[in-house]
Amino acid sequence: MNIDIITVVPELLEGPFSHSIMKRAQEKGLLTVQLHNLRKWAINKHGQVDDYQYGSGAGMVMMCEPLFNAIQELQQDKKFDEIIFMTPDGDLFNQSTANQMSMKENILIICGHYKGIDQRIRDAYVTKEISIGDYVLSGGELAAAVVVDAIGRLIPGVLNDETSALFDSFQDNLLAPPVYTRPADFKGMKVPEILLQGDPKKVEEWRYEQALLHTKERRPDLLKGDE
Repeated sequence: MNIDIITVVPELLEGPFSHSIMKRAQEKGLLTVQLHNLRKWAINKHGQVDDYQYGSGAGMVMMCEPLFNAIQELQQDKKFDEIIFMTPDGDLFNQSTANQMSMKENILIICGHYKGIDQRIRDAYVTKEISIGDYVLSGGELAAAVVVDAIGRLIPGVLNDETSALFDSFQDNLLAPPVYTRPADFKGMKVPEILLQGDPKKVEEWRYEQALLHTKERRPDLLKGDE
């Protein structure tokens, strides 16, 4: 999978993709993340990529021309399956969306900044608009990092145990069950006996029951579709 990201502050994204699972995914050749500084396509020598909004109002808007030129140039190298704009008024990102997007080959992400981007770019190029929550960040960079991480870990071969992602929270609309590791008894706090008995079928049943109980207690809204 190839993910290209257009941003005015690429430094914000260098850390998240240089460590842990995302780093290993790139080293294995399973994921490529390329950061593109929008100022490369600035309209003047001062690096301008934003301007005041028409109709007055606080906050600068990212201009059409730099984004248009950036997208046009990047499209010469590859055909994007999705052009995503990270924005608070986008569709709320969830596990189902991550699953779907993990099967794409080429994705372009546009990180908004300031007051956002000129609506004409959204109308002409953007195929999907995504929000990671009902709050506002300084820019779309951190949100983009969340989306790339959620997608990247689902690519076959990225995780050492490929079945691990199948039991994550929100798969099948359930939160994950409790997990334990050694020692079996820590200061009188014991691991449930069923996990120590070595019966895979009983363990699977216990985990499902715990996941269902956990979801009913904390996120009953996830179960509404099953009622």
